[in-house]
Amino acid sequence: MNQLAQIITKIIDFFYPPFRKIMSEQLFRYAACGGGNLVLDWVLYFLVYNFVIGHEIVNLSFDICHLSINQAITPHIATLCIVFPITLLTGFWLQKYVTFTRSNLHGVRQLGRYTLIVAINLAINYFGLKLCVESLGWYPTPSKIAVTLVTVIISYFCQKYYTFRVTKQIQ
Repeated sequence: MNQLAQIITKIIDFFYPPFRKIMSEQLFRYAACGGGNLVLDWVLYFLVYNFVIGHEIVNLSFDICHLSINQAITPHIATLCIVFPITLLTGFWLQKYVTFTRSNLHGVRQLGRYTLIVAINLAINYFGLKLCVESLGWYPTPSKIAVTLVTVIISYFCQKYYTFRVTKQIQ
């Protein structure tokens, strides 16, 4: 995995020189990794929504301790539930091993913090999709794109200053 991270870093850094005067290397790597993960999210969302879920309501039925649970999930939220864990893991890996490599926080702590920030973003996604699709009547894919753009801004600052921050070494 380290080799893959090094290859990705070299590819991203190859395109960095023209941007050197307007942003730091870390911000450029964040934008490249986040942008790549964002495109992966959008493509997966489109494919799952259109070809896996097929625009249909998903009915979940299961029994827990002799209690039957039946729940209907709208197609755009079911798609979010499928795609989200995939992009959570790819996003964490890219940010940890390509963007914020200087953080000296323990990996488990980083993952916990990353998951917390992503959970906040998931809530923003959930309520944003509910608002855009069900209240405003927008199409699901453009709604997902609009909501994601809001979460990207929030996420950058949280990841830089909380999840992957560099702590001072005790001497």
